[in-house]
Amino acid sequence: MSTHQHNFTERFEFAGKAKTLSLVGIVLGVLGIIYGFLSGEQNIQRTFSNLLLGSYYFVGIGLAGVFFLAYQYVAQAGWSVGLLRIPQAFARTLGIGAVILIVIVTAGLLTKHHIMEEGKEVLAPYLYAHWATPGLTTPGSENYDAVIAGKAPFLTIPFFFGMLIILLGLYTLFGRLLVNYSNNEDVLGGMLNYNKSFKISAIFLVIFGFTFPIYAFGTIMSLEAHWFSTMFGWYNLAAIHVTGLAVIGLTLIILKQNGYFSWVNENHLHDLGKLMFGFSIFWTYVWFAQFFLIWYANMPEETVYIYQRWEPEYKFWYWLNIGLNFVAPLFLLMKNDDKRSLNRMKMVCIILIIGHWLDFYQMIMPGTIEKTKTFDILEFVHCALIFSGFAGLFTYLMLTALSKFESLVPKKHPFIEESLHHHI
Repeated sequence: MSTHQHNFTERFEFAGKAKTLSLVGIVLGVLGIIYGFLSGEQNIQRTFSNLLLGSYYFVGIGLAGVFFLAYQYVAQAGWSVGLLRIPQAFARTLGIGAVILIVIVTAGLLTKHHIMEEGKEVLAPYLYAHWATPGLTTPGSENYDAVIAGKAPFLTIPFFFGMLIILLGLYTLFGRLLVNYSNNEDVLGGMLNYNKSFKISAIFLVIFGFTFPIYAFGTIMSLEAHWFSTMFGWYNLAAIHVTGLAVIGLTLIILKQNGYFSWVNENHLHDLGKLMFGFSIFWTYVWFAQFFLIWYANMPEETVYIYQRWEPEYKFWYWLNIGLNFVAPLFLLMKNDDKRSLNRMKMVCIILIIGHWLDFYQMIMPGTIEKTKTFDILEFVHCALIFSGFAGLFTYLMLTALSKFESLVPKKHPFIEESLHHHI
């Protein structure tokens, strides 16, 4: 394969069916949100929960794009250069996703409703009621909770918002820098911008590694503030990373089937498949370890988290979660030939995208809709509408960002030739 065989001035044009479908998804999502807020108290709670789920998932994919870019630069990987524009487009969506998440969390915390708690009526927020309900940390209050009071330095609204704004701001900044350096590299050539990308990636990975568990603890684990797991941050990171790889893979395959990324071949697909396979196994390891540590350390007070997800309303979804996120990639991607097949990889990407949405659903819903656990066809449709809204918005923003690159390949990246001639 030689460089001149490929059109490196090729740009992505965002128009036609792709733009129409993304806008339809956004409209369906808006309709789902309006329905949720206008159809009774129970559905308002579910709508806030679904909005948190959708925004956390949205931000997670953007974060996975930045994470992918960073460890490719630090590893000095050459195979992935030809497809770096896709995670770079993910990184460009992160800022908007972060703003949406913060707005939803703010609305869920500040909007309160009356609930019955242990026989008395309590005014609680729609989100984070387990620690943000007034009086939980006030000695002498009828709502006083000694466990939450012990965690009060962390579980306060100022600390919570400070954590979200600072961490998401930092992650967004690093993503922007990596994209800007790559664009500058295409204009200037040389090693200057590549070296900057390497350094900023190393800094990002250190900061991200230490702070992402805090982000996951605050945003998701604190929904059930009595419970605690030191594995939860890594469990979330594994889930977000696999989801991001699946969305990168699906985007790449669909674009390739539509005539783009001609320089990407089955060898690149094989390496992407290996990452999806390996991190699906790692996700399963952390998923099991989280349960195993509770059992092995003999902490019966922590089993409530697992017990809630074994109740009849969630038990089927609990096992389906394992089937989609472990069993499916294990058997569908085990052989080398499976990872080199466009259709097989496309199917696995779709399974993992749905599977990890269900994974996050299981993390969020039992702690937010514990008073009304019914899951009927109407609730399924409502969830699907809101999910389609976030999917449509992400697709619209990501493909818009992709269309703004002067070229679909970082043509002056120092390892471009290695990527073009990548062979396994």
